[in-house]
Amino acid sequence: MRNNDSFDPVAGTACTLAPGLRRILAPNPSPMTYRGTNTYLVGTRGIAVIDPGPNDPAHLQAILAALRQGQRITHIFVTHAHLDHSPLALRLASATGAPVLAFGDAAAGRSPAMTRLASGGIIGGGEGVDTEFMPDSCVADDEEVVGDGWRIKALWTPGHFGNHLCFAWNDTVFTGDLVMGWASSLVSPPDGDLTQFMASCNRLRMHGASVLHPGHGAPVPEPAARIDWLLAHRKTREGEILAQLSVSPATAAVLTHKIYTATPPQLLPAATRNVLAHLIDLQGRGIVCAGGTLNAEATFSLVDVTRDRHGAR
Repeated sequence: MRNNDSFDPVAGTACTLAPGLRRILAPNPSPMTYRGTNTYLVGTRGIAVIDPGPNDPAHLQAILAALRQGQRITHIFVTHAHLDHSPLALRLASATGAPVLAFGDAAAGRSPAMTRLASGGIIGGGEGVDTEFMPDSCVADDEEVVGDGWRIKALWTPGHFGNHLCFAWNDTVFTGDLVMGWASSLVSPPDGDLTQFMASCNRLRMHGASVLHPGHGAPVPEPAARIDWLLAHRKTREGEILAQLSVSPATAAVLTHKIYTATPPQLLPAATRNVLAHLIDLQGRGIVCAGGTLNAEATFSLVDVTRDRHGAR
């Protein structure tokens, strides 16, 4: 975690970030949302809202109050179906008549592996999911939406969440919870998938944006450097997990307590979900295996790479 205490905007106040771009901070700070959710307003006449945020009447009024003379909201984009990003979309759509656009509902975009785990109901997860979310229109990967003086391209970037989209506008990308400057993202199966997360970060790295505007925290002015750090961070965690498993098999919870020694206790449950995501990714790559049924309490061990398919050494 890399908190930037200088980022402390006033909730509910529209802040101009660039010509045609403003940000309004929602009043929902927490250890998982930092100062709160960033809602973005793109355009000068017909306005696109990106991530309306939590179902908070004060934030709804702040968004509507930010409209200047001659402006109206024409589109509502949602990066993903978490309770701090999507619930206000319905009320904002009702107030403005603008359609809600997203990749799909809360279950959309899951990998086959995560779909199987979700159907079994034994992997846990489901933290903060807006299970009732349903867009008016589904936006496909690489689809462009043209508005009043703006053009926004959707980039399907699952990993933090299956239906996660980033939105590219000019040389800027709105990254939701995929890439943030103040912390790494939670990846909690089956809603999150570390294999997808790494691929999505690499895709965003290749996109070549000049600045990222995340769902929480300050703008990221050096996208490539930040994404490289995030990828290296995940690889470091993987190495730490494998080092512990080389000593003895362990559950995700045991590994978390051995690895996250400086993490505040209230954040250890989220850290455990991240470790479980790593373990599922490693099992998918044939590096570790779960003893018995794969679930949140499973004990994992290293695969014996010296043993061939017949069991001989």
